Amino acid sequence: MKMTNILLTVSYDGTDFCGWQRQDKSDNGSPVRTVQGEIENALFKMLKVPVKLSGSGRTDSGVHAAGQAANFESPIDTIPCENYVRALNGILPQDIRILKARKVEKDFSSRFCATSRLYRYFIQTKNPPFASESRYRWFISFRPEIDLLNEMCSCLRGEIDCASFAASGDSSLSTKRYIDNAFFFWNKENPDLLVFQIEANAFLWKMVRSITGTLIQLAQKKCSPDEFKKILESRDRTKAGITAPPTGLFLWEVKFDGIRRHV
Repeated sequence: MKMTNILLTVSYDGTDFCGWQRQDKSDNGSPVRTVQGEIENALFKMLKVPVKLSGSGRTDSGVHAAGQAANFESPIDTIPCENYVRALNGILPQDIRILKARKVEKDFSSRFCATSRLYRYFIQTKNPPFASESRYRWFISFRPEIDLLNEMCSCLRGEIDCASFAASGDSSLSTKRYIDNAFFFWNKENPDLLVFQIEANAFLWKMVRSITGTLIQLAQKKCSPDEFKKILESRDRTKAGITAPPTGLFLWEVKFDGIRRHV
């Protein structure tokens, strides 16, 4: 049987999911709702055979995606790619949307071929967000100094030991990661919406949320930029600040055309 490798670009509202990864025996032996599980179930309905979906990375419970990448091998090589988008969106629940589908090389892997992952964290400042936006924002009642924030996170460049921001229970073999960039900016349409963007080859468990929470906490106290650098260099999670809630975090884009770094 000739198999066709299909790459999907996926968007989802992670609020009502127990993360990306399928967990068939997580809740006292009963399956729980996950993004991977829902898409694999939809593919089974479409293709009539079980399909294993491979994502570029795992997002936690409550974390969203604007551009998750995932691939699978289809046993039917005659289906046009655009048909996957239409058919799957007709089967999937409304909190998952397939944005694109394209054929890729047989040995392509969303996880191992990705050169970087880009996350954005959305923070509503001063005034609470509209009810329709509250699932996608972390609300803080003050307006932090963006210049201070960007000065603090300027040390997040290159190969870095990120142990200070690894959650307890992280099983990664190494805590070193290569960070391409990290910075804050104000949203043009909403002047009270602060966005933190960070791009790296990979991330530790809850790393983005830990960095975000620590930076916001330090900015609220008006600490010097050196304080964040000291926390980073300590390689001690107890020295860092709070973990920001999952609500504001989006896996924004997965890139495959950069330099592959194994750190």
